[in-house]
Amino acid sequence: MNRQCIILLTAALLCALHASAADILVEAESFSDKGGWVVDQQFMDQMGSPYLMAHGIGKPVADAYTTVVFPETGTYYMFVRTFNWTSPWYKGEGPGKFNVLIDGKKLPAVLGIEGDRWLWQKAGKVSIKNRQTKIALHDLTGFNGRCDALYFTKDAAGIPPDDVKTLGELRRKMLNIEIKDGGDYELVVCGAGMAGICAAVAAARLGVKVALINDRPVVGGNSSSEIRVSTGGDGKYLYPNIGKIMQVIRIPRELNANGGTAELYGDDKKMNLIHNTPNLTLFSSLHIIRAETDGDKIRAVTARHIETGEEYRFTGALFADCTGDATVGYLAGADWRMGSESRYEAFESLAPYKAENHVLGSSNLWAFETAGEPSSFPALDWACRITEESAIAEDKPDWRWEGGYAKNPIEDAENIRDQNLRAIFGNWSYLKNNHPKYANRKITWMAFLSGKRESRRLMGDIILNQNDILNQVRYDDASFTTVWPIDLHYPDPRNSRFFPGQEFFSYCVQTPIYPCHVPYRCLYSRNIGNLFMAGRNISVTHVAHGSIRVQLTTAMMGEVVGMAASVCKKHHSLPRSVYQQHLGELKALMSKGVGEN
Repeated sequence: MNRQCIILLTAALLCALHASAADILVEAESFSDKGGWVVDQQFMDQMGSPYLMAHGIGKPVADAYTTVVFPETGTYYMFVRTFNWTSPWYKGEGPGKFNVLIDGKKLPAVLGIEGDRWLWQKAGKVSIKNRQTKIALHDLTGFNGRCDALYFTKDAAGIPPDDVKTLGELRRKMLNIEIKDGGDYELVVCGAGMAGICAAVAAARLGVKVALINDRPVVGGNSSSEIRVSTGGDGKYLYPNIGKIMQVIRIPRELNANGGTAELYGDDKKMNLIHNTPNLTLFSSLHIIRAETDGDKIRAVTARHIETGEEYRFTGALFADCTGDATVGYLAGADWRMGSESRYEAFESLAPYKAENHVLGSSNLWAFETAGEPSSFPALDWACRITEESAIAEDKPDWRWEGGYAKNPIEDAENIRDQNLRAIFGNWSYLKNNHPKYANRKITWMAFLSGKRESRRLMGDIILNQNDILNQVRYDDASFTTVWPIDLHYPDPRNSRFFPGQEFFSYCVQTPIYPCHVPYRCLYSRNIGNLFMAGRNISVTHVAHGSIRVQLTTAMMGEVVGMAASVCKKHHSLPRSVYQQHLGELKALMSKGVGEN
């Protein structure tokens, strides 16, 4: 039987969770044909599951459908878990409207338009005449309607639980989720952005058996065709041969841009590099949900497939957290920080006087084209209210489209993304309906995945700070080089005037630097013995993070981590021991490099 329609294990067991033997739970992300709906896994830790979203940029998307096997025919009550996503800002009817079709018959309930949180909306009474029944989600607007799951019960009062923990227990039982063996590896790299790819490839080329786990089907992270952030941070190196891997998969310098065409980002080049590297196995569409520890070391991580719900457990000698959000470190109990340190902690002149929650924001980029004839775009009551004074009449989807500075970039991630969407839609609607030069323009692509700049940072034996960078402090374990200016972002004052606390446009303050060689001791956890990190989650202050966070710099970190993992394998040692006992070997590897000749 298909996973999306597995029946409860036993009636007695599930009575405790308010379900009967005839009840059916259908996860939307597991639909056999997604149609034009997209799988969104970004917030599954907060709301319990991935979901399907009708991301049509104002054009209804094709139906998603699947076949469900019911235990018996008859009358069922249907509940649909959905979210009126504009409710935090707009109290009217939500724009994400959709219907459910049962064997081709559209049910009258319009879903996605009510409530102020993720909830089970009553969708009515349905007559199931065939045990094998085709179910479809029918989008009505193209404006980001979302569906998490459908629940069929013969009990009119049998609405499923809302809280994430109880709902998670129900899901596990109804879907009969078992943990499968993902394998045992010498290095488990979590996250396949530029840092993760380079860490995995470098280690594998040096003979380490590597698993690379990524929570999307597409690799590349912010540099993928799904997010489309340009790559930067390439420059002069202490070790010129570090960075050869990323040169193969980076965006060509002459084409470097935000929000370009999909082909520009070279998804295929990244995937080919991974698949053609011996000792390296890629596991796509798996989101890390648990970390098991034994004392101060990670023993295993468990990841859930974002479509099937299947779980896989990976054991390893070493782990590398390249997730950006420091997910593995957080789950394992590693020391971490988020936000801006006080100026007096490390005497950083660019830091605020008092520690605060401020982080660099997240961006959702978009692209448009000029067509041969005019096109229309509706006025949108639920989008950001744009006026001539507040409109942003720029001709490209620049990095300045950024929100979430004072919000928690993990717990509030869906709210941040949705405000970004409201801003883009509202601004575009205003320009289309009020500026003649936009008459022939239409948006052709918009990222529903947010490009994050900052969230958790894991603490290592050294926490790099502003003074280390500006004074070019030379550490004996100097490794990769950062050349990007200390680039700190803040809400644009003009945007703040119109949208206080809900800004979506930024400006930056850039402090030029000379090339700074970052110590290896920033690349492993100070309290989890076998945990490396590479990417925007390494051991730096918020201010120093403004320099090291860009993608070509994180790619070089990844190479260093891969080299260090090979030293660990050779000596049956841990990341800290590489510095304490085998630094000469790491330096020799950094001098030689692991790139293609």
